[in-house]
Amino acid sequence: MKISIVIPCYNEEDNVIPICHALKEMFAKDLPKYEYELIFIDNKSKDNTRERLRLLCKEDLRVKAIFNIKNFGQSNSPFYALFQSSGDCTVFCSADFQDPIEMIPVMVHEWEKGHKVITTIRTGTKENKFMYFLRTVYYKLIKAMSKEEMIEHFTGFGLYDKSFISILKNLNEPMPLLRGLVAEYAPDHKSIEYEHQLRKSGKSSNNFFTLFDLAMLSFTSYTKSGLRIATFFGFAVSLISILISIVYFVLKILFWNKFVIGTAPILIGVFFLGGLQLFFIGLLGEYIMNMNLRIMNRPLVIEEERINFDENKKDEQEN
Repeated sequence: MKISIVIPCYNEEDNVIPICHALKEMFAKDLPKYEYELIFIDNKSKDNTRERLRLLCKEDLRVKAIFNIKNFGQSNSPFYALFQSSGDCTVFCSADFQDPIEMIPVMVHEWEKGHKVITTIRTGTKENKFMYFLRTVYYKLIKAMSKEEMIEHFTGFGLYDKSFISILKNLNEPMPLLRGLVAEYAPDHKSIEYEHQLRKSGKSSNNFFTLFDLAMLSFTSYTKSGLRIATFFGFAVSLISILISIVYFVLKILFWNKFVIGTAPILIGVFFLGGLQLFFIGLLGEYIMNMNLRIMNRPLVIEEERINFDENKKDEQEN
């Protein structure tokens, strides 16, 4: 039987060689009865990641590489790589050692028991505590607002049986969010807890904008609450405004000379309603943008080069 390991890369020149050697040692020590392949997919790195991947592929045919023609984002690229695996199960992990490879034998043993999907849940982290708090709030918010039973603190690090990979491939999902799809189509997954590690080397490419993009993808793909809140809040504000208008009108009639309305309530009301409208227009725009990208249905990834794959896969440039 064969196990595939998918490792997405972007500017990981200091990590690809150590993670490759560490995975080989792990298989030799803990999973010697299994064949394996290591699939690196590079999202147009700007450093020497590709040169080092070429050396690894030259040394060992079990190491494979896919080079994208551009950066297709941190969701599309690893999702596409899952479909290029040929193993009986596929493990997704990061190249920076934040996902401990010691968890892979544990997941494989659970897979041997019959579990088709094994997810990993971060119960602790060595990263910034404030960031961990914000992630917790985000996961709980999405879980509360989604109709699906979203998995808290699951980032995609896990094991997926080839039958589940087939399900994902048949979805033809142009804007994939792996943790959402796992929650939706693998309700009987097995969860294992672990502590998230610090990066071994290099700097994360994640920033506010990339994290916000992922957050909005989750929000617009798996919740209707945003638009519902806009509808109900708009109705409530309209009702309150009508009531306040009636109260002001009555007070002005009763106390014409003593009751001075002033401009402050008008300015406050205008700025409040203006800000509220801009917020919900932006939220509506996020939903429309999500719909537009799905309608265009562009390929997840377009390859520039692939190394050590079978001949019959060399022409598979799009999914």
